[in-house]
Amino acid sequence: MIREPKACVVVPCFNEEQRLDGVRVVAFVAAHPEIRLLFVDDGSTDGTAPLLKRLQEMAPEKGAIEVLVLPHNGGKAEAVRQGMLHAVAMSPAPVYTGFWDADLATPLDTIPVFHSILEANPNLSAVFGARVKLLGRSIERRLLRHYFGRIFATVASAVLRIPIYDTQCGAKLFRVDDDLREVLAQPFLSRWIFDVEIVARYAQLRRRSPDRPAADQIIYEYPLEQWHDIKGSKLRLHDFLRAAVDLIRIQRHYKS
Repeated sequence: MIREPKACVVVPCFNEEQRLDGVRVVAFVAAHPEIRLLFVDDGSTDGTAPLLKRLQEMAPEKGAIEVLVLPHNGGKAEAVRQGMLHAVAMSPAPVYTGFWDADLATPLDTIPVFHSILEANPNLSAVFGARVKLLGRSIERRLLRHYFGRIFATVASAVLRIPIYDTQCGAKLFRVDDDLREVLAQPFLSRWIFDVEIVARYAQLRRRSPDRPAADQIIYEYPLEQWHDIKGSKLRLHDFLRAAVDLIRIQRHYKS
């Protein structure tokens, strides 16, 4: 059994039977016994639940892969929140927790990189992946989604008043502390752009304690080495429109 996991990373799943690469998952936990993967089945209606059970049984160590089954589909935001709450309540609690998209567009091998950044920088609260297409990196995004993403990120930065490049990358790792517990305490307003809301909650906490570093000083964006757009995304055009409405709600709710 893994007695003292350094990190427990939540992987939210809704009907991911065809996209989840179980071979990569099992290989990763075998190579990194200090990291647990916690899969949250968000009321899937396909074969996701049996697949997760098989992966759990295939894990080289008991506890390396855990599964949390939610009774009904509540959306990615609540699946991530419930998973992270479950992680911080573990005994012993991990030092870090976070979430990773089930399509593994960001390779799991990036988790130890995020872990090392937090280890080397005790003043940081979180590391976020950033999909920046630079020379020497392999970032493959569909052109339309890239442009929508850049527009959204620009508006989100203005709403947050923080110069963040990529709020929506599904690869994030957090230090487990009282701030994170407060950030996770209440359900998110948005089902999809809860990533923006997480930053807004950190910013609000820091504004209430002016003697502490601001939110833009405790979050580190790491330009990913690899990110490949995987077919089967559940995001549609109307989700971008809904996101715009949610941004307004977030701005109004967290302006104090």
